[in-house]
Amino acid sequence: MRNDVIDWLLDSDPAIRWQVMDDLLDGPEDGSRLEQTKIETHGWGGRLFELQDNDGQWAGGAFVPAGFTEQKWREEGQPWTATCWTLAQLREFGLDPGCACARRTVRLIGENSRWDHDGERYWDGEVEECINGRTIADGAYFGVDISPIVQRLLNERQQDGGWNCERANGSRVSSFDTTISVLEGLLEYERRVGVTPQTRAARRGGENYLLSRRLFRRLSTGEIVDTQYLEFSHPNHWRYDILRALDYFRSASKFDQSEPDQRLAEAIAQVRRKQQADGRWLMDWKVRGRRWFELDPGPGQPSRWITLRALRILKWWEAAQQ
Repeated sequence: MRNDVIDWLLDSDPAIRWQVMDDLLDGPEDGSRLEQTKIETHGWGGRLFELQDNDGQWAGGAFVPAGFTEQKWREEGQPWTATCWTLAQLREFGLDPGCACARRTVRLIGENSRWDHDGERYWDGEVEECINGRTIADGAYFGVDISPIVQRLLNERQQDGGWNCERANGSRVSSFDTTISVLEGLLEYERRVGVTPQTRAARRGGENYLLSRRLFRRLSTGEIVDTQYLEFSHPNHWRYDILRALDYFRSASKFDQSEPDQRLAEAIAQVRRKQQADGRWLMDWKVRGRRWFELDPGPGQPSRWITLRALRILKWWEAAQQ
């Protein structure tokens, strides 16, 4: 890791700085935690709370903003300003789940937010596995009892080991996008609530679904499933790419105290290949749709978020190879 790249990462928002200190520099824990406490009131985290509705939601809706029409979706793309996306962003920032703003938000969302699908209470989840996986991750992180949603997802696994949010519409095979969302949720649940034989078996099944495909190849032919899986963007929202998957496996390995699976090697090589001569990684593309504000300069430009992810993945992988 080049010192100038680390300095560039540190010259940023508290949401990035504390993770650089924690994941890359292995500095004193009290230093990174002090930086983490700033997220509630400073930078991107502080701005999101300034944009919050009085009822605890964002943009007046759970999945889409209030009054957002199908016509607007076609014209603008999927919007990313509603409650579920903003809450997930605050979790990714590392907002202290015990801080006053977090506790107030969790309570108000539980009282006031309803899913667009059929008016379900927010912390009860809805029908799509990808949405419920993210809700588990957010709920577990912020201290909500979301065990009923966990049980529902355990019962909705496909025969091939993963999940697909099109299951209710007849799909009988898993998808990369849905599976990574559910895996992230189950890992957060195990980390915050505890491991059960059922959650561990489900997580292993989902992991094997991705690992057997080397994170981006078809099981049947070995062909690349989608070339965009090798292109990096941020925030991912519901979209899959190998960087997101590798960051999950890094987190899971640290939690499980296990060695990296060697089936990740080809994806690791793809990450190395995309590093620029100056030690940074670029944002390859950007998801359409309205957002509160930008977190990175944009496609073709160096991305602090992507660089942070890539460096901590490579640090974890290379340490295990020694």
